[in-house]
Amino acid sequence: MRIVVTNCNTTQEMTAEIVRGARAAAGPGTTVTGLTPAWGPESAEGWLDSYLSAAAVMDALRTYEGPSYDAVVMAGFGEHGREGVRELVDVPVVDITEAAAHLACLLGRRYGVVTTLERTCGQIEDSLETAGVGRNCATVVGTGLSVLDLGDAARTEAAFLTAAERACAAGAEVLVLGCAGMTGLRRAVGEKLAVPVVDGVAAAVKLAESLVGLGLTTSRAGSYARPVPKGRVWGAPSE
Repeated sequence: MRIVVTNCNTTQEMTAEIVRGARAAAGPGTTVTGLTPAWGPESAEGWLDSYLSAAAVMDALRTYEGPSYDAVVMAGFGEHGREGVRELVDVPVVDITEAAAHLACLLGRRYGVVTTLERTCGQIEDSLETAGVGRNCATVVGTGLSVLDLGDAARTEAAFLTAAERACAAGAEVLVLGCAGMTGLRRAVGEKLAVPVVDGVAAAVKLAESLVGLGLTTSRAGSYARPVPKGRVWGAPSE
């Protein structure tokens, strides 16, 4: 089984970290390939970045020339594009936001998301609502760290634990790592918290493996039918 994991930004170091987390979660015989967009934001932190990122990820998958793959994991928490990618490719597409929330709902009645900057909280809330799992979300809390700040492990852990206390106080019974760049943090904070912690990258990989193993893929009956054939210009036209 081969899974392509798409980073939502152009930072190669972030892709490498995400792939490490995905491979740690993958079962025997599953190959994980990371895909970094050729253009777009270096980190996705807001509506503008998110829409740019969505188009860049779809472009990267559209022009992908590597080995064939059985599923796509979209490793951008709360980012746009998952519906478009489901139209674009003929394999299961699992978004880490949706995957983490679904697993969290199996572990507790209400979950909380701990993410990066506060400015992304509303965007994440909207993404959860669109996926149909927003009603079980107690809160989305920011750590105040930017995506590119997450490389400082000690600082990230301390900020996460502080934000986790706020999420639990708001009624969260399960916590979700609200950024793909936080993958791996679960091991560091899991024993220090009294509630389960779900890593979206790991959750998405296991769900993708399950869908492929069950022979299931995206329905073409309606909403995710193949795109209507028409002329489309991707990026600036060549002179």
